Amino acid sequence: MSAELFCSHQWKDGRMTLSIIIPTFNEADHIGPLLRELQAIGRSDVVDLLVVDGGSTDQTVTIARQAGARVLIAPQPGRPQQMNYGAGFATGDVLYFVHADVKVNPDFVSDIREAITEGYEAGCYRFRFASSHPLLRLNSYGTRFQGLMSRGGDQTLFITRDLFGRLGGFDEHYVVMEDFEIIIRIRQTARFCIIPKDVIVSARKYEVNSWLRVQIANLTAFTMFFMKIAPVRIARTYSRMLNHRE
Repeated sequence: MSAELFCSHQWKDGRMTLSIIIPTFNEADHIGPLLRELQAIGRSDVVDLLVVDGGSTDQTVTIARQAGARVLIAPQPGRPQQMNYGAGFATGDVLYFVHADVKVNPDFVSDIREAITEGYEAGCYRFRFASSHPLLRLNSYGTRFQGLMSRGGDQTLFITRDLFGRLGGFDEHYVVMEDFEIIIRIRQTARFCIIPKDVIVSARKYEVNSWLRVQIANLTAFTMFFMKIAPVRIARTYSRMLNHRE
């Protein structure tokens, strides 16, 4: 199918619309600035700004509502469950999944539109950390490559609503690494684009752990994932290996 035919089939009135879905749990420090940024950039192209909360005990829900988002309380907490729940309320042609502690690229609307016009049904950005740590620059450089280990939910993920439906959404069996699992399935059926621009991601995990400690934990989780170890066991192992900021 040509890009032109694809676009005319997917977009109403020739205009791509976006639904942004943000899963949250205790993100009061980040959700307000992100929502204001998304509203300023997205304007009329963003038809849904959905915050799907997993039971926050801080002011995440209040702040999100005050910032103009539609807040949904997920019946079941967990990132894949929350994102699937949010997708069920989305009305846009394209779903854009964004983590609460990410600073999006200011060109995300035109970038996603261009990617889909070129025939991609899903994709992500490269990333840079909000840190000057030299080793984190190495991690960031790796995100320009196609390998699965260079991917991650922090890079944001766009996917047409049609493809998301065909895939059945995120596999809720994966309580961790759900982003890697869905990218595998996307690549089996559609073209996946890495937009050659950056989003800015939080370095908070590295601020409470050493760079080496996080790398070892990541490699352990990937190894267990490829060995098809139960996701619950991967999550427990990963959590034990790292300190976590409350």
